Amino acid sequence: MASRRLSFLNFILRWLVKPRLMLNRDPKTARREMARAARFVFRSPPYVLDLPEADVEWVSVGTCHPRKVILYFHGGGYVAGSPATHRAMMARLSRLSGLRVALPRYRLAPEHPAPAAFEDACRAYDTLLARGIAPGDIILGGDSAGGGLALALLAHLTREGRAPVAGFFLSPWTDLTLSGASLTRNAKRDVLLPVRRIEELVRLVKGQCAPNDPRLSPLFAQFEAPPPVMIHASKSEVLWDDSRRMAERLRDCGGRVILQAEENAPHVWPVFDGYIPEARATLREIAIFLKPFI
Repeated sequence: MASRRLSFLNFILRWLVKPRLMLNRDPKTARREMARAARFVFRSPPYVLDLPEADVEWVSVGTCHPRKVILYFHGGGYVAGSPATHRAMMARLSRLSGLRVALPRYRLAPEHPAPAAFEDACRAYDTLLARGIAPGDIILGGDSAGGGLALALLAHLTREGRAPVAGFFLSPWTDLTLSGASLTRNAKRDVLLPVRRIEELVRLVKGQCAPNDPRLSPLFAQFEAPPPVMIHASKSEVLWDDSRRMAERLRDCGGRVILQAEENAPHVWPVFDGYIPEARATLREIAIFLKPFI
């Protein structure tokens, strides 16, 4: 059952944020508004160590493992978002897990359509390896479009025999062919994402790639012996079927998958850590999932 705080948040998102997203047709405006939310809404835990570098931002809280790291790709529909917009959520996960988090900057559409983001994701992973961090010391993560990007990278790495030790994904966007039934079934239930804009978003993002290109839609990728994975998604969001079918796909490829479903949470609800108890509970579940790999 949803907490009172979650019910209030859903009300705010449905009647204030979702209509604004529906009217916003400029990716640059979306970037500014996500950055503003990161600055004034999303809450970081105390004593965050933030080390920005050219292509990646390192976030940690407290004493962290000397070698193990989380490589996390931010969401934002491939057109918005940055390490700064997801710093607070990842700082909390760092505090709970005892791991440093690397938040890469990747190129955004429409200025840089696919496969630019995928190329940057591969480069970010290779950069960690060049620093002497072994694949067995890397945990892959991401949310929304960043979750799909991380899963596309995971498929590529499993085929190359360089897979990370584990992965976790929050409401990943895994199917740009838009074949998931929840896009229609949950169009009214979803309190945040205006599904009527999603075809337009795909056109901005895909460039010359087909929507089922596995670099864009990991639901259609081939995974070779994938590592253990945890996926969190809400049954009321339009991308629920992207997560459900992605879990099935990974299992069909021999992977061990934990699919955790919330009933009435918004898309990527852990970003609201500090406001709703469900956000902290999910981040704790991820930290517990990661313990055997640390």
